[in-house]
Amino acid sequence: MILPVGDCAVSVQFGEAVDLSTNAKVLALDRNLTAAALPGVVEMVPTYRSLMVHFDPLQIDSSALAAAIQRCLAEDSAGAMPSDGRRWQVPVGYGGEFGMDLSDIAVRHGLSEEAVVAIHVSATYHVYMIGFAPGFAYLGGLPEGLHTPRRSEPRMLTPAGSVSIGGAQSAIASVPLPSGWHMIGRTPFVSFDPKRDQVFLFQPGDIIRFTAISPADWHSLSGRLQRGEVVPGPDRASA
Repeated sequence: MILPVGDCAVSVQFGEAVDLSTNAKVLALDRNLTAAALPGVVEMVPTYRSLMVHFDPLQIDSSALAAAIQRCLAEDSAGAMPSDGRRWQVPVGYGGEFGMDLSDIAVRHGLSEEAVVAIHVSATYHVYMIGFAPGFAYLGGLPEGLHTPRRSEPRMLTPAGSVSIGGAQSAIASVPLPSGWHMIGRTPFVSFDPKRDQVFLFQPGDIIRFTAISPADWHSLSGRLQRGEVVPGPDRASA
């Protein structure tokens, strides 16, 4: 379904579900429209289940854009499959000074803190979308045993790099911000840096595995990252 959003954007809807197959269709259309390089298309914003397409109506009208979108959709008539996105190993310090809600999550689910960490790092996560704040990564793939309703009282400030749980998702925060999610850890990776050539570290379709590291290793790696001795990249070891 293609819905108008004012006179300079349309939203291509792929149903109501938030799942990997629906998100794969969104990302496939994003790739196909990018490859088409249509004059007048200003920006595309992929979300869980829809693609927002911003356009300049002086260069392309909505009917021509809709026709181009339908052609791109027809190219995937057999059904889009989840893409083989870039793969990341993301180091995380869990609990203590890095994850103030880890103990609460453990108590809620009747687990030890070590068991919560083991479950969290065992999963493969997919970046469904980037949003809310610049570079904030929403991740699908959280094991059902860790699904947790959001906090009844949001915190006014959580640090950049926070790795958290909210409902059926996990997330990596990019900047300091308010949050109602449960903060279980923190990564020294900087996922948003406007001074960097690659401003956003992660992008929709990327695949993430978390690796637990000690507080000493976290601080050591953070210092090395700040000094430029280590540059985060896909398929690169955490230290």
